[in-house]
Amino acid sequence: MDTDALTISGLNAFYGESHVLHDLSFNVKKGQVLGLLGRNGAGKTTCIGAIMGLVKAKATRIDLFGQSIAGLSPEAISLKGVGLVPQGRRIFPSLTVFENLTVAARRGKTGDNSGWGLEQVYATFPRLSERQRQLAGSLSGGEQQMLAICRALMINPRVILFDEPSEGLAPQIVAEVATVLKQLRSSGLSIILVEQNIKLALDIADEVVVLNTGYVAHAGGVDSLRSNDRLVEQLLGVY
Repeated sequence: MDTDALTISGLNAFYGESHVLHDLSFNVKKGQVLGLLGRNGAGKTTCIGAIMGLVKAKATRIDLFGQSIAGLSPEAISLKGVGLVPQGRRIFPSLTVFENLTVAARRGKTGDNSGWGLEQVYATFPRLSERQRQLAGSLSGGEQQMLAICRALMINPRVILFDEPSEGLAPQIVAEVATVLKQLRSSGLSIILVEQNIKLALDIADEVVVLNTGYVAHAGGVDSLRSNDRLVEQLLGVY
């Protein structure tokens, strides 16, 4: 039986004494996109932070392809093969596009030249190739998001976490991001997608988990939400 890419079981997370995630459990299969959805303040970004070791967490289990990563530092989790495209992009504004990409570069587990490198990311987002000597802080918002995605890919992750990748972007750039997400899914990469753009999330995801005040309110196949407007309105506040 294939090992799941990521297994979360009994995850609790805290900000100080405040208990913000309550016994979350879900799994991401290899090559699957899991949409992590919920209203503002539901705990989505906190969940991503807990998986990456950025938020204090207590968990029965956080496994990456069967290997425990619970309690490791963010750097160690990244080295194990978990990439992050954070909310707000968080590129290095005083470095060039080229420097942002190469500072994160790491070969895949095979140790050869396959996988993601400069040639591959520039082919995916040609505008970054055109601007590779430009300071990242001078890029447009859409170009910065492209850079954040490519920076995460340059570590050659086995699982990648996207936190609101379409936030603040023009519709044309959102469409480009959606195309890249679909390409990554087709390549076999396992993805957790936090997204307020419900149409985008449901178009890309295979499974969905909906959070409500730190609890799992719904989990299932994407059709369980796509075909149920009433449930979408109840859990996400949209229709």
